[in-house]
Amino acid sequence: MDNLNEISKTIALAMGAGWASGINLYLAVLMLGLLEITGNISLPPDLQILSNPMVIGAAGLMYLVEFFADKTPGVDTGWDVIHTFIRIPAGAVLAASAVGDLNPAAELAAAIAGGSIAAGTHAVKSGTRALINTSPEPFSNWTASITEDLAVIAGIWTALYYPWLFITLLVIFILLMIWLLPKIWQGIKKVFSLIVRFFQRSKQHQ
Repeated sequence: MDNLNEISKTIALAMGAGWASGINLYLAVLMLGLLEITGNISLPPDLQILSNPMVIGAAGLMYLVEFFADKTPGVDTGWDVIHTFIRIPAGAVLAASAVGDLNPAAELAAAIAGGSIAAGTHAVKSGTRALINTSPEPFSNWTASITEDLAVIAGIWTALYYPWLFITLLVIFILLMIWLLPKIWQGIKKVFSLIVRFFQRSKQHQ
Protein backbone atom coordinates (compact mmCIF):
# COMPACT_ATOMS: atom_id res chain seq x y z
CA MET A 1 0.00 0.00 0.00
CA ASP A 2 2.85 2.36 0.86
CA ASN A 3 4.49 1.64 -2.48
CA LEU A 4 1.22 2.41 -4.27
CA ASN A 5 0.95 5.73 -2.44
CA GLU A 6 4.54 6.64 -3.34
CA ILE A 7 3.92 5.77 -6.97
CA SER A 8 0.77 7.91 -7.03
CA LYS A 9 2.67 10.84 -5.49
CA THR A 10 5.42 10.54 -8.09
CA ILE A 11 2.96 10.30 -10.99
CA ALA A 12 0.90 13.23 -9.67
CA LEU A 13 4.00 15.43 -9.22
CA ALA A 14 5.41 14.56 -12.66
CA MET A 15 2.14 15.05 -14.52
CA GLY A 16 1.19 18.04 -12.38
CA ALA A 17 4.44 19.78 -13.28
CA GLY A 18 3.85 19.05 -16.97
CA TRP A 19 0.23 20.18 -16.82
CA ALA A 20 1.03 23.42 -15.00
CA SER A 21 3.98 24.22 -17.28
CA GLY A 22 1.68 24.41 -20.28
CA ILE A 23 -0.39 27.10 -18.55
CA ASN A 24 2.15 29.16 -16.59
CA LEU A 25 5.64 27.67 -16.38
CA TYR A 26 7.14 30.40 -14.22
CA LEU A 27 4.39 30.25 -11.60
CA ALA A 28 4.73 26.44 -11.45
CA VAL A 29 8.51 26.63 -10.92
CA LEU A 30 8.13 29.47 -8.40
CA MET A 31 5.51 27.61 -6.37
CA LEU A 32 7.47 24.34 -6.25
CA GLY A 33 10.66 26.18 -5.31
CA LEU A 34 9.01 28.18 -2.53
CA LEU A 35 7.28 25.12 -1.08
CA GLU A 36 10.59 23.25 -1.02
CA ILE A 37 12.69 26.07 0.46
CA THR A 38 10.11 26.73 3.19
CA GLY A 39 10.06 23.05 4.18
CA ASN A 40 6.46 22.42 3.17
CA ILE A 41 7.43 19.66 0.73
CA SER A 42 10.46 17.55 -0.13
CA LEU A 43 11.06 17.48 -3.86
CA PRO A 44 12.83 14.59 -5.61
CA PRO A 45 16.62 15.08 -5.90
CA ASP A 46 16.51 16.19 -9.55
CA LEU A 47 13.90 18.86 -8.76
CA GLN A 48 15.54 20.28 -5.65
CA ILE A 49 17.39 22.79 -7.82
CA LEU A 50 14.07 24.64 -8.04
CA SER A 51 14.61 25.77 -4.44
CA ASN A 52 17.88 27.50 -5.33
CA PRO A 53 17.44 31.25 -4.59
CA MET A 54 18.69 32.14 -8.09
CA VAL A 55 16.08 29.87 -9.69
CA ILE A 56 13.34 31.24 -7.44
CA GLY A 57 14.41 34.79 -8.21
CA ALA A 58 14.47 34.19 -11.98
CA ALA A 59 11.09 32.40 -11.89
CA GLY A 60 9.61 35.21 -9.78
CA LEU A 61 10.88 37.89 -12.16
CA MET A 62 9.60 36.07 -15.24
CA TYR A 63 6.26 35.42 -13.56
CA LEU A 64 5.95 39.15 -12.87
CA VAL A 65 6.63 39.89 -16.56
CA GLU A 66 4.13 37.23 -17.64
CA PHE A 67 1.57 38.50 -15.13
CA PHE A 68 1.26 41.77 -17.07
CA ALA A 69 1.94 40.42 -20.57
CA ASP A 70 -0.69 37.72 -20.09
CA LYS A 71 -3.37 40.28 -19.26
CA THR A 72 -2.80 42.54 -22.27
CA PRO A 73 -4.96 41.60 -25.28
CA GLY A 74 -2.79 40.82 -28.30
CA VAL A 75 0.43 40.80 -26.28
CA ASP A 76 -0.70 37.60 -24.56
CA THR A 77 -1.10 35.84 -27.91
CA GLY A 78 2.42 36.83 -28.99
CA TRP A 79 3.70 35.71 -25.60
CA ASP A 80 1.98 32.35 -26.03
CA VAL A 81 3.48 31.87 -29.50
CA ILE A 82 7.00 32.46 -28.16
CA HIS A 83 6.38 30.17 -25.19
CA THR A 84 5.35 27.28 -27.43
CA PHE A 85 9.09 26.60 -27.60
CA ILE A 86 9.58 27.01 -23.83
CA ARG A 87 6.60 25.58 -21.96
CA ILE A 88 6.45 22.21 -23.73
CA PRO A 89 10.16 21.27 -23.39
CA ALA A 90 10.16 22.58 -19.81
CA GLY A 91 7.11 20.48 -18.98
CA ALA A 92 8.92 17.41 -20.32
CA VAL A 93 12.07 18.20 -18.32
CA LEU A 94 10.18 18.84 -15.07
CA ALA A 95 8.16 15.64 -15.44
CA ALA A 96 11.30 13.61 -16.18
CA SER A 97 13.11 15.19 -13.22
CA ALA A 98 10.27 14.20 -10.90
CA VAL A 99 11.02 10.50 -11.57
CA GLY A 100 14.73 10.84 -12.38
CA ASP A 101 15.84 8.82 -9.34
CA LEU A 102 13.89 5.72 -10.48
CA ASN A 103 15.29 4.48 -13.81
CA PRO A 104 15.98 5.81 -17.34
CA ALA A 105 12.88 4.13 -18.80
CA ALA A 106 10.59 5.80 -16.26
CA GLU A 107 12.35 9.12 -16.86
CA LEU A 108 11.83 8.91 -20.62
CA ALA A 109 8.19 7.85 -20.22
CA ALA A 110 7.58 10.76 -17.84
CA ALA A 111 9.23 13.19 -20.29
CA ILE A 112 7.00 11.99 -23.14
CA ALA A 113 3.82 12.14 -21.04
CA GLY A 114 4.72 15.41 -19.33
CA GLY A 115 5.64 17.09 -22.60
CA SER A 116 2.44 15.87 -24.25
CA ILE A 117 0.29 17.16 -21.40
CA ALA A 118 2.15 20.48 -21.43
CA ALA A 119 1.52 20.72 -25.18
CA GLY A 120 -2.18 20.05 -24.63
CA THR A 121 -2.64 22.60 -21.87
CA HIS A 122 -0.61 25.15 -23.82
CA ALA A 123 -2.77 24.58 -26.90
CA VAL A 124 -5.99 25.02 -24.90
CA LYS A 125 -4.67 28.15 -23.18
CA SER A 126 -3.27 29.85 -26.30
CA GLY A 127 -6.23 28.86 -28.48
CA THR A 128 -8.77 30.08 -25.95
CA ARG A 129 -6.87 33.36 -25.56
CA ALA A 130 -6.81 33.91 -29.32
CA LEU A 131 -10.61 33.60 -29.36
CA ILE A 132 -11.06 35.79 -26.27
CA ASN A 133 -8.97 38.52 -27.92
CA THR A 134 -11.67 38.96 -30.55
CA SER A 135 -13.73 40.59 -27.81
CA PRO A 136 -13.41 44.40 -27.74
CA GLU A 137 -13.27 44.60 -23.94
CA PRO A 138 -10.25 43.53 -21.83
CA PHE A 139 -12.11 42.11 -18.83
CA SER A 140 -12.56 38.63 -20.32
CA ASN A 141 -8.81 38.52 -20.87
CA TRP A 142 -8.05 39.52 -17.28
CA THR A 143 -10.56 37.03 -15.93
CA ALA A 144 -9.08 34.21 -18.01
CA SER A 145 -5.52 35.06 -16.93
CA ILE A 146 -6.33 35.22 -13.22
CA THR A 147 -8.34 31.99 -13.47
CA GLU A 148 -5.35 30.28 -15.11
CA ASP A 149 -3.01 31.44 -12.34
CA LEU A 150 -5.39 30.18 -9.66
CA ALA A 151 -5.77 26.88 -11.53
CA VAL A 152 -1.99 26.37 -11.54
CA ILE A 153 -1.77 27.04 -7.79
CA ALA A 154 -4.72 24.77 -7.00
CA GLY A 155 -3.52 22.07 -9.43
CA ILE A 156 0.00 21.83 -8.03
CA TRP A 157 -1.32 21.92 -4.45
CA THR A 158 -3.71 19.08 -5.23
CA ALA A 159 -0.98 17.07 -6.99
CA LEU A 160 1.29 17.38 -3.96
CA TYR A 161 -1.21 16.74 -1.18
CA TYR A 162 -4.04 14.79 -2.85
CA PRO A 163 -2.33 12.81 -5.64
CA TRP A 164 -5.20 10.40 -6.34
CA LEU A 165 -7.64 13.28 -6.65
CA PHE A 166 -5.28 15.08 -9.03
CA ILE A 167 -4.80 11.98 -11.19
CA THR A 168 -8.58 11.57 -11.43
CA LEU A 169 -9.08 15.22 -12.36
CA LEU A 170 -6.23 15.03 -14.87
CA VAL A 171 -7.90 12.11 -16.67
CA ILE A 172 -11.13 14.13 -16.83
CA PHE A 173 -9.19 17.16 -18.11
CA ILE A 174 -7.49 15.11 -20.85
CA LEU A 175 -10.87 13.79 -22.03
CA LEU A 176 -12.27 17.32 -22.00
CA MET A 177 -9.19 18.59 -23.85
CA ILE A 178 -9.62 15.97 -26.59
CA TRP A 179 -13.20 17.16 -27.06
CA LEU A 180 -12.38 20.87 -26.78
CA LEU A 181 -9.28 21.30 -28.97
CA PRO A 182 -11.01 20.63 -32.33
CA LYS A 183 -13.71 23.18 -31.42
CA ILE A 184 -11.07 25.77 -30.48
CA TRP A 185 -9.27 25.12 -33.77
CA GLN A 186 -12.50 25.59 -35.73
CA GLY A 187 -13.11 28.86 -33.90
CA ILE A 188 -9.60 30.11 -34.68
CA LYS A 189 -10.03 29.24 -38.38
CA LYS A 190 -13.28 31.23 -38.46
CA VAL A 191 -11.55 34.23 -36.88
CA PHE A 192 -8.73 34.12 -39.43
CA SER A 193 -11.26 33.71 -42.24
CA LEU A 194 -13.11 36.84 -41.05
CA ILE A 195 -9.84 38.77 -40.88
CA VAL A 196 -8.90 37.73 -44.43
CA ARG A 197 -12.35 38.73 -45.72
CA PHE A 198 -12.10 42.09 -43.96
CA PHE A 199 -8.78 42.93 -45.64
CA GLN A 200 -10.05 41.69 -49.01
CA ARG A 201 -13.07 44.01 -48.76
CA SER A 202 -10.83 46.90 -47.69
CA LYS A 203 -8.70 46.42 -50.80
CA GLN A 204 -11.77 46.30 -53.02
CA HIS A 205 -13.01 49.66 -51.66
CA GLN A 206 -9.68 51.36 -52.21
